[in-house]
Amino acid sequence: MTNATPASAAGAQRRADDLQRALRAIAAEHAPAALASSLGAEDMVLTDAILGGGIPIEIFTLDTGRLHPETLSMLERVRERYGYEIRVYEPDANAVKRYVSELGLDAIYRSVELRRRCCEIRKVEPLGRALAGKSAWITGLRRTQSVTRADLPLKEFDPAYGLWKFNPMAEWSEREVWEYLRSRDVPYNPLHDRGFRSIGCVPCTRPIAAGEDLRAGRWWWEDAQTKECGLHQRPKDEVHAGSQRA
Repeated sequence: MTNATPASAAGAQRRADDLQRALRAIAAEHAPAALASSLGAEDMVLTDAILGGGIPIEIFTLDTGRLHPETLSMLERVRERYGYEIRVYEPDANAVKRYVSELGLDAIYRSVELRRRCCEIRKVEPLGRALAGKSAWITGLRRTQSVTRADLPLKEFDPAYGLWKFNPMAEWSEREVWEYLRSRDVPYNPLHDRGFRSIGCVPCTRPIAAGEDLRAGRWWWEDAQTKECGLHQRPKDEVHAGSQRA
């Protein structure tokens, strides 16, 4: 990674100020709020903004049991840098065991339905437990990440969990994410330096070649329209009455 130029550092500072203002407002108006962190680049921006600004927002992650070691190493790096212990939620061990014994460890490759069932067990159910008692949750989703996120709002009501969902980085570009990380020397997943632009579980993630779509390395055997794990399903034909885009 190259060092940030003065211009890019100034731009990153403006973005950082705006982001902290947004996060402070969420913390004040929707307590208790939590950041659901994948430990990827965008979520490290949010982590730095929250912990660097002393903003009272909890940070948690979902350990699916199939994450890259480099991803799990970010827990210690955050602890060392910020003195903060990210809360870890794991899937129900019995549900995982049943899935693997009945369908096989890598049944995800056989159909979209089986892949989504795996995500349901390893990610969606633990997320429900993590969000219990919360008034809002925060994500690092961006509109340019995939076709399924092109119309992503900054704020929306999530009927699945009955709380507000905030996507404060929806308008950020990938370049702006990296300008922020570089200008502040924020720790990030080393897999990003090896061609992984979007990082999930080991069997669901691969590095991508130059010119490929950002999420081409996620579930590469599926159609682009199906590339969500169930955490962020947003049916285009269902718009909640309380959803806002500002």
